[in-house]
Amino acid sequence: MKQQQLVAVAMAVLVLVLAGVVGGASAASCDVSQLAPCAPALSSGAAPTSACCSSLKAQRSCFCQYAKNPAYARYINSPNAKKIIASCGLTVPRC
Repeated sequence: MKQQQLVAVAMAVLVLVLAGVVGGASAASCDVSQLAPCAPALSSGAAPTSACCSSLKAQRSCFCQYAKNPAYARYINSPNAKKIIASCGLTVPRC
């Protein structure tokens, strides 16, 4: 039975490792609520605040994930979002 337990533990570890690879390690740090400081600029087209730019820089590896999510895609792909990204010195990624 010890060998069966060892195999079960090894399989569990393998599943966790594969989930990390498939899901992406950065996926755990992607939190769209961290972009809240950008909401005023996104809705009005105003210049982004420094807090907004800091949030964008911290979440930039998540842009494609957000752009592919139907709940966020229209915001991420909007002209105002592109303007904000450029104003913060970032580039719009090609997903």
